[in-house]
Amino acid sequence: MTSDDVLAEFRAAGALLEGHFILSSGRRSPVFLQKMFVFMDPERTAKLCAALATKVKERFGRIDYVVSPAVGGIVPGYETARQLGAKAIFVERENGEFKLRRGFEIPPGARVLVVEDIVTTGLSTRECLAAIAGHPGETVGAAVLVDRSDGKADVGVPLVSLLSWYVPDYAPDALPPELAALPAVKPGSRGIQGAKA
Repeated sequence: MTSDDVLAEFRAAGALLEGHFILSSGRRSPVFLQKMFVFMDPERTAKLCAALATKVKERFGRIDYVVSPAVGGIVPGYETARQLGAKAIFVERENGEFKLRRGFEIPPGARVLVVEDIVTTGLSTRECLAAIAGHPGETVGAAVLVDRSDGKADVGVPLVSLLSWYVPDYAPDALPPELAALPAVKPGSRGIQGAKA
């Protein structure tokens, strides 16, 4: 699957939005990928995650466990794990920090992959990695459907992406005039402290 194919899937799902968006990192962008419009279609999700799983196998080999951050990473994490023949678990916030809950465990010797939907700064991937750092198993890398940083985000481990694409993003106090003139919308799921809409 090419980069154009991936963007075509997002466009066909109505998931490629333009305007003034507050990202989960707190930064601002003229483009937002509303991935839930993609994930509401199981066939489209399976197609994208199958392509991601192929790239993962080529880069990392066998994967035993896929760990994803709740909420946005659960669907692609589950489907990518299914395509890899791996177990799918997720971390969720407890007192503001990601933790494995619900009795989820990573056994010794397991080869672990973090799977996300979209990376911009890499913050939630790094938080997910920190949450599983004390558990047994070997974290071999991370995989994401879309890397909005075009390879610039440092997630702390090798990263595989289905689409590496540069989308500009800005600090809230450094907006270009054309973006500042638009009302800001926060479509993501993470609460942002100090962001002004």
